[in-house]
Amino acid sequence: MPTAIELANQFQVSLVGDGSVLLDSLAPLERATAQQISFLSNPLYRQQAVDSAAGALIVGQSDLDHLQANVAASKADRVYFVSRNPYATFARMAQYFAAQKPNQRQPGVHPQAAIDPSATVPASCHIGPFVHIAKGAVLGERVSIMANTTVAAGARIGDDSLIYPSVSIYADCKIGKRCIIHSGAVIGADGFGFAPDFNASGGEWVKIPQTGAVLIGDDVEIGASTTIDRGAMSNTVIGSGCKIDNQVQIGHNAVIGVCTVIAGCAGISGSTTIGNYCVIGGYANFAGHLTIADRTTVSGGTSIIRSITEPGQHFTGVYPSMPHAAWEKNSAIARGLDKIRQRLRHLENTKTKLD
Repeated sequence: MPTAIELANQFQVSLVGDGSVLLDSLAPLERATAQQISFLSNPLYRQQAVDSAAGALIVGQSDLDHLQANVAASKADRVYFVSRNPYATFARMAQYFAAQKPNQRQPGVHPQAAIDPSATVPASCHIGPFVHIAKGAVLGERVSIMANTTVAAGARIGDDSLIYPSVSIYADCKIGKRCIIHSGAVIGADGFGFAPDFNASGGEWVKIPQTGAVLIGDDVEIGASTTIDRGAMSNTVIGSGCKIDNQVQIGHNAVIGVCTVIAGCAGISGSTTIGNYCVIGGYANFAGHLTIADRTTVSGGTSIIRSITEPGQHFTGVYPSMPHAAWEKNSAIARGLDKIRQRLRHLENTKTKLD
């Protein structure tokens, strides 16, 4: 069990209080005990932090000042980890404590797994039951692949990646290091590519072979039932550090920049490029062949139908999308449209009488 000073040194935060206090885990403010750590990153929860029984709190400097002025004398022995970003410090401490738990994914290959003799599977990997690893696939060190997952021919998975049950990784796709892919995700299915060939008497949609792949960088997390289509002729690319939620659809030849986050049920059409450090809300959707500048924020449910060329903008709205500040102003006007209409009718009636 680590001491407070050991944790402060490891995570490079300031410590206020007794550094010898032993701490064994993290917990929410309302459930934390004297040997647990909680965090405060939103001033709205200051009173909850005052009342909490947590033995340690991760806080910013302004919250520390407030708590020290208001905390009961009985909690004078509480210690504080003072961080410039309490939420991020909490996340890193949570990773530390999670890593202390016994590893359920021990190295080895389950006897009911099927691995082609030409595949590369280091002895440090964990391969679960009913996993299929096809011809020429290459796994890095300490990769864990859980039950019922398929790794198709020529696919590559980088060191320390974790693939949960029932994931499908199609041929020639490449997954970087330290990636996490959750259950039901499909990496590298055919993109939606069909050429119309119709005339007055009928016709058909002619399938375009999808001969590209999906390239995923390092430290990417992909949520459950998310689908990332392979490219038509070039590759679909997901940059390092991206975090993609559940049930997201990314079309063929899309390019997602580094450290972009995409919330659940968002849809990105083919050949759209989204920049670095973007934030995409749930149910947002993008037309095809667009370019979205770096650090763009798109609110949930927003439809983007044109490219965004200026970095750092915030867009909101179903149709049409517009800069967030303009959307707020127009929304305020829209709420009063009925009153404006009544005033216009009154003015028109008055004018008619005068005429």
